Amino acid sequence: MQASGRHAGLGLALVSAFAFGGSGVAAKPLIEAGLDPLHMVWIRVAGAALVLSPLMWRHRGLLRRRPGLLAGFGLVAVAGVQACYFASLSRIPVGVALLLEYLGPALLLGWIRFVQRKPVTRAAAAGAAVAVVGLACVVEIWSGLSLDPLGVLLGLAAACCQAFYFVFADQGTDGSEVPDPIGVIAYGMAVGALAMTVLARPWEIDWHLLAGDAEVAGTMVPAPVLVGWVVLVATVFAYLTGVVSVRMLSPQVAGVVACLEAVVATVLAWVLLGEHLSTPQILGGALVLGGAFIAQTSRSAASAPASDAPDAPDGPDGPDGPGRSAALDREPTSA
Repeated sequence: MQASGRHAGLGLALVSAFAFGGSGVAAKPLIEAGLDPLHMVWIRVAGAALVLSPLMWRHRGLLRRRPGLLAGFGLVAVAGVQACYFASLSRIPVGVALLLEYLGPALLLGWIRFVQRKPVTRAAAAGAAVAVVGLACVVEIWSGLSLDPLGVLLGLAAACCQAFYFVFADQGTDGSEVPDPIGVIAYGMAVGALAMTVLARPWEIDWHLLAGDAEVAGTMVPAPVLVGWVVLVATVFAYLTGVVSVRMLSPQVAGVVACLEAVVATVLAWVLLGEHLSTPQILGGALVLGGAFIAQTSRSAASAPASDAPDAPDGPDGPDGPGRSAALDREPTSA
């Protein structure tokens, strides 16, 4: 890979992480102003689906070839992640909700090892262990879950949905055709919007609230500006730049850079929303990100020497793992 292409890919990955990291701080003021979290999810997903609708026609063949993948991705990796994440951040700080969601990669390793019965690298297992310890610090289990228990459970549910996103993203790596990730994203948003229409009942949205203002850092900001940021920047722009960055970088490198999303969200929530984390929670967050770094930088089967082959991952972290589809590694899917 040429250095210029790698640098461009790294820049796009950073831009994508920053764009995703701003979703919570733009959405939470609207939720605190009275907008139901499920309504916020519906607006985000339906708005993104509308913007991406031209891409659905371009990739219309996916409807015939991979209907199961599109349905699963839309229901779990889009609707599930978003609904659980936004419901979580309505009860606990944005940074904590996002850090809980980032337990998804560790849960994925458990799925690969114990359900699919495939080997994982020692580095990936060590990274998962570090992330679990960090999670324990984030939720401060020694104090009897001082955080809202339901908010924590919703954050963990978002992590489970994110893990299953990787399972869906791994489709096509068994020698069959790998679906174009842009088409999967577009149709996933459409399926997610339909699913959220049933759950959120958007006809009950208080549209007058969206015509007013919401407070951000003591300043009243027009609600349409916040909605536009969530839809256009933190969803459409973030997903598409993430897709391109993974095409230019390896999934491992792009995944590590994506961990900055949690840092960005936490810092923005601290500065703009006044959500201060305790010292153990900050240290726990660092452990979660460190664990993700360790797991994501494990060598793949293709890059490892022959003598190391038994240690190489046989799952989504390999060179034939999500690959092009790994670009879907967004908040998820969340957030």
